[in-house]
Amino acid sequence: MRYIFLFSIVVSVVAFLACTAPAKTGAGTTASVPRFVLTPADTFRFNNFVDCNMAEAWIGDTFRIFPGKYGEDPVWGGYSRELKFSDGRHADEAFSNPASAFTEPKMPANAPAGTPGLHGAVWFETVYQDSRDASGRTLFAIYHNENYPVTLPYNASTGEGYIDRNWPQGLQGAASPAAVCRIGVMKSTDGGRSWANKGLFIEDKQPRMILKPHNNSVTFAGGVGDPSAVAHGDYLYLFYGEYGYPGVYDSLKYAPSTEWSGQCVSMARIRLSDLDNPQGKARRWDGKAFAAPWDGAGKPVASLQIPLKDGGGAASSPTAGHHWGPSVSWNTYLHCWVMLMAKATGPSWQGSSLYISFNTHEDLGSGMNSQDWSKPQLLADKPGHTMWYPSLQPMNTPEDIAQKNTCLRLGKKARLFYKYSDLGKYVSEYTIEFVK
Repeated sequence: MRYIFLFSIVVSVVAFLACTAPAKTGAGTTASVPRFVLTPADTFRFNNFVDCNMAEAWIGDTFRIFPGKYGEDPVWGGYSRELKFSDGRHADEAFSNPASAFTEPKMPANAPAGTPGLHGAVWFETVYQDSRDASGRTLFAIYHNENYPVTLPYNASTGEGYIDRNWPQGLQGAASPAAVCRIGVMKSTDGGRSWANKGLFIEDKQPRMILKPHNNSVTFAGGVGDPSAVAHGDYLYLFYGEYGYPGVYDSLKYAPSTEWSGQCVSMARIRLSDLDNPQGKARRWDGKAFAAPWDGAGKPVASLQIPLKDGGGAASSPTAGHHWGPSVSWNTYLHCWVMLMAKATGPSWQGSSLYISFNTHEDLGSGMNSQDWSKPQLLADKPGHTMWYPSLQPMNTPEDIAQKNTCLRLGKKARLFYKYSDLGKYVSEYTIEFVK
């Protein structure tokens, strides 16, 4: 009880500070940052496996969520079929369903190593609902994909895959390899009951992998992952973690400050009309525009990086300080974008704190608008514990149901969910209310 009481004090102080502090935004203009109040609530535990952002959509009057993991992953037991969906009349009902009420969708099979097709495991992190389909049944899932040299061996003719030489250690001990993450697209025309793989959104290739002796994070050899995506105008805007070297990795020329300079939360975009055939079509932010290639090096959102002098560091470091796992939503009450993220501070990217940032420009495609995020503010902290994959979720209020709100579109009040290592669960212990 003492720990819970102390954490309530921390949350109250954080909420008070957030309600009073203006901040300088990423593009260099001073703006009033939206305010929020975090309030303790009864613990709301999700009843199935979650290890990613929550992907969800309204299919008619049914609220549907797509948590879990699917596909081959030799480091974590071979093959997973934990990617399932749950339905409800509103978010609370879908989240409350027992594991036995979840349904396994029909997924594309993994292709043998060395042949074209889907490789490795996937996690659905965002669902874009095609506005051209009045039935709401056409969905595009933006997925996080993980591979290893054994599941995706290097192909010199395409540049795809990885070379098992000086490969860094993974999460299961010295004999396990680190993963490489990529981001891809799947499509469903039946509301998410079956899916077809459409190809990759973005990826980092072998030359940008960070190898031994420098990579000691026990997480990724490099790559792009943990995405969130929102649609605006003709584009789908992708927010993702960048974990590769910003150029060709050379062990003799490696500099941790150079690695840091190209990492944190980055952005890319793709035309909505290209989602059916996405590979090669996306463009990353290059510091001035969405002009870097889909498999090239872009520039992270500068205002979201933790400065080196403040404990920021390279993602390959076991003492890294960086924000990751963005979850972005449009807030109809504030009329602005809201981003939540976790903070890595130790081995395996352990971290006890969650952060929030705002962008008041609705049009993410104009000028520097997409980069104009406020300096992250502390949202919640549980020292000595690990929290990650934070997201804001709708509730069972008449407003949320009438507006068919999801984690991508929210109003004045929402639930704060996160993966909490101590419980091994995806939970909500707080509601958040925004204040103009």
